[in-house]
Amino acid sequence: MRRIVIIGAGISGTSIAYHLAKAGEQNILVLEKAYLTAGATGRCGAGIRQQWGTEANCVLAKKSIEFFEGAKEELEYDGDIEFKQEGYLILATTPEEDLLFDRNVALQNRLGIPTKKCTIEEALKIVPHLNPKAFVSATYCQTDGHLNPFKMTEAFYLAAKKKGVAFHFFEEVVGIQTGVHPRFTIQTNKQAYECDILIDAAGGYAAEIAKMVNVDIPVYSENHEILVTEPIELMQGPMVMSFSKNLYCQQVPHGSFLMGRTTPHQAHGHDISSSWEFLDEMSKTIMDIAPKIGELRVVRQWGGSYNNSPDKQPILSDVHEVPGFYVACGFSGHGFMFSPMTGSLMASLVLGTKPEVDMTMFHLDRFQTTQQTSVEQSVV
Repeated sequence: MRRIVIIGAGISGTSIAYHLAKAGEQNILVLEKAYLTAGATGRCGAGIRQQWGTEANCVLAKKSIEFFEGAKEELEYDGDIEFKQEGYLILATTPEEDLLFDRNVALQNRLGIPTKKCTIEEALKIVPHLNPKAFVSATYCQTDGHLNPFKMTEAFYLAAKKKGVAFHFFEEVVGIQTGVHPRFTIQTNKQAYECDILIDAAGGYAAEIAKMVNVDIPVYSENHEILVTEPIELMQGPMVMSFSKNLYCQQVPHGSFLMGRTTPHQAHGHDISSSWEFLDEMSKTIMDIAPKIGELRVVRQWGGSYNNSPDKQPILSDVHEVPGFYVACGFSGHGFMFSPMTGSLMASLVLGTKPEVDMTMFHLDRFQTTQQTSVEQSVV
């Protein structure tokens, strides 16, 4: 029998496994229905930012970046995780958004995040090829940046394996029975496993896994699309982002531009296809904001799953109704950048040790009270 089973070997599951093993747990199994990074992790935009509008997300992001800065050494990874800290430049395109950014910068600065407000002229010094008529101001944080999701996940995976964590790939969980001892019997498409602690880190399928133990989590999945261009000589350091224009765009280390957007009124579900409508709308937006990028050829495009919570903030929680069952989901498209703190906080929750931050703001119970939670608006 296993003491701990984690469902999902994306960035969240591998980080949780590593942090549990680092704390001394030896009997850990990670189940993955496909391969490493097969889900949302391998389809994400690879951005890492601290510029958020809620304290919870700011704290997760700041502490995660502090981990990423020393991740190669801590995880003893032989490769390059490609962490470049050339910043995020976030554009305000309306007077209302400009005022919102004033509040966001004040919050971020209070939490120790070195964001600054920029005029149009200051923003053009950072990214000269922007259309100055497309925005009214911007915010910039130098310590934000880009990180390779495949290599970062591999770094967590290899470090966890060195500490004794077992990974079983191409094993899909098809049913879970609850009991007393063991608390859980997990049936996969290959065999059954017993454990006393079960962690749901199944990304876009987190709600389906939870339903197997009769738990309803208020999350849903939807498709978000990305494209990548031909590589060219480096011309843009920071990620350029606009919430109101519905765009993020960055030049990755090998020279290609990677950009994504949200499709309005997207149907909930597990579709991860891509469409000509996305390409059409993305082309119009990038031609407005950064017309020089609009001249590039598109190499390919794809879809990936956002697992959204009602307030666009993660759920990192135990479940009172099912002792021993834990959930890490609802990242709303940002699980990759929060992954170090996800691992650290989930390990503290499972092991009963003091977490790095107050976890009440991430608990599942926040959706069952009359207290109004803050909704994160700084999302694309």
